[in-house]
Amino acid sequence: MGKDGVVVSLAHRVPDLGALELLLAVARVGSLGAAARELGITQPAASSRIRSMERQLGVALVDRSPRGSRLTDAGALVTDWARRIVEAAEAFDVGAQALRDRRDSRLRVAASMTIAEYLLPGWLLALRAQRPDTAVSLLAGNSASVAERLLGDEADLGFVEGLTVPAGLDSAVIGHDRLIVVVAPGHPWGRRRRALRGEELAATALILREKGSGTRQVLDAALGGVSARPLIELSSTTAVKAAVVSGAGPAVLSELVVGEELAMRRLVSVPVEGVALGRELRAVWRAGHRPVGPARELLSLTRG
Repeated sequence: MGKDGVVVSLAHRVPDLGALELLLAVARVGSLGAAARELGITQPAASSRIRSMERQLGVALVDRSPRGSRLTDAGALVTDWARRIVEAAEAFDVGAQALRDRRDSRLRVAASMTIAEYLLPGWLLALRAQRPDTAVSLLAGNSASVAERLLGDEADLGFVEGLTVPAGLDSAVIGHDRLIVVVAPGHPWGRRRRALRGEELAATALILREKGSGTRQVLDAALGGVSARPLIELSSTTAVKAAVVSGAGPAVLSELVVGEELAMRRLVSVPVEGVALGRELRAVWRAGHRPVGPARELLSLTRG
């Protein structure tokens, strides 16, 4: 507390660690210049730091002479106190490093199905090359379940494909995707020359992902908020593709997931007009908890 009863924080009353380390070095080597070289600073900077500490404490700490630097009686006493502070700071640093090591030894990722199946494997291989000792666990589900995992502190980083960012999460766009209408080659739409209109798509029963998936959200929004008519609802992109290939009916799927089937003519893309089927791919995390450690590195890899 100051003279006028005003509370003054320790940060203003106690020298910083750098100054205390310098004082300990002077006591150890007996020279301000040698202490400065040991700590990698210039002698004028070291002298300035000692003078500043003396002004802060209100006592002389070092007697300087052509033969070197000698601690005053007050300086010797302050040095004893400084040694205990620096040792405590070193213990603090070791503990903090242990916490960082524990945090960096694992990474929990939650991702919606499309990203989990078709993009994450490559990103995780690249992360493994950078962090071979980090154990990664992947929780795959729809976009709604990804948000639940993050908000429940069951995941460190998530990836979604929906139109909106759930409440309580922050996000960054990492890429773009487009949904396309696909059918088996024998389906009547596979031979049509005229593009599908939105109202025709909305009136047709489709093989759909379950509600809560990013694909379903984008499709419903593209149809003007009218829910797509379900022929079958399935919980994975792979299951939807298999149903379409079997000839069960049409589906709307990410362009990312059907490249091989289109190339092999197991599926046919149907042109569509007047329907906005583009979407953003996003990384998400709990609001106010910016990714750190391996989560930050994985986020960087997705942007690469």
